[in-house]
Amino acid sequence: MASIYIHIPFCKQACYYCDFHFSTHIQGKDQLLQAIKQELRMQQHYLGQAQVTSIYLGGGTPSLLEAHEVAALLTHITHYFPLAEQVEVTLEANPDDLTLAKLQALHAAGINRLSIGVQSFQDALLRYLHRIHDSAKAIASIELAFQAGFENLSIDLIYAIPGQTEALWKQDLAIAMQLRPPHIAAYGLTIEPNTVLGRWQQKGRLQPVVDEIAARHFEILVDVLAANHYEAYEVANFSQPLYYAKHNINYWTQGSYLGVGPSAHAYNGRSRQYNVAHNQRYIQSIQQGIIPSTTEILQRKDHINEYIMTRLRTQWGCDMAWLKARYQYDLQQEKGAYLNQLVHRQLAQIQAAKLRLTTPGRLLADKITLDLFIA
Repeated sequence: MASIYIHIPFCKQACYYCDFHFSTHIQGKDQLLQAIKQELRMQQHYLGQAQVTSIYLGGGTPSLLEAHEVAALLTHITHYFPLAEQVEVTLEANPDDLTLAKLQALHAAGINRLSIGVQSFQDALLRYLHRIHDSAKAIASIELAFQAGFENLSIDLIYAIPGQTEALWKQDLAIAMQLRPPHIAAYGLTIEPNTVLGRWQQKGRLQPVVDEIAARHFEILVDVLAANHYEAYEVANFSQPLYYAKHNINYWTQGSYLGVGPSAHAYNGRSRQYNVAHNQRYIQSIQQGIIPSTTEILQRKDHINEYIMTRLRTQWGCDMAWLKARYQYDLQQEKGAYLNQLVHRQLAQIQAAKLRLTTPGRLLADKITLDLFIA
């Protein structure tokens, strides 16, 4: 398996929680798209002969692109990379960009999976997060996506937002269950330092939601989606049968992927590559025939730590027998006492040498992962 990620670094306005690389000045869009196409040509051998099973246009806000621009990018990829027969092609979209005509054009351009950034169905919370759409537009965008022929549809939701009560979170989930998107990605709000919310926190204008409330929101999420036959196949990702995100699974199973565009990351099984997070510097460098990236050669401990980190987040868990065979690392021997504590506290289960986190354990996935890392 192999994947291609294209970063489209443009947004109409900045969401107060977002620390991804983006710009609200889209005057350089044409230049940037040309640079992305050139980087695709320059990187055509990065994935070797592996077939590409997924393409993902993320950002930023890729739905700001016109359908013909999306089609041109996808056509360009087919010239330089071998694609699997059932390739998954995802585009991230904001509800305010999605008319029926736009959705139909995107579908005709080759997009077969849509990821809509809903975040909430509560207008007050959307304003707090500085989202540009309202709840009515969010609901309409999902209905229009189905009408336009998108069967593979995901929505993003956020919980543990300051001011978001348990009742409001349940309302959001109830609305989502009425709309029935096949896939839901739900994230607890993380307040990053270099964001508006981060600056508010530094100034004492914002108090993050306490862990107990965030945990309760997560428990409600898991219970509601399980009752509605969504599978919790990763900490933040829930799917109806047959609608797993191929692109995400490739990340979590250490598949190779090529990241193209400013700030994009790439991984080929031996090293990681990070493109510069600056639009103009990226464009200028590509125009000179140089990919503006930093490469990190991965050591044995990096591979082990990344395997533990990614696999523990999934329902498949960490295969300790595979880890021992592949990297000669015996996790049970090295971390046996800690693993026993996790099992005793019902945060994890061990069956047939597979370590899986329970629902309470998934709440602590980041901490447990760090505790299991090789220093």
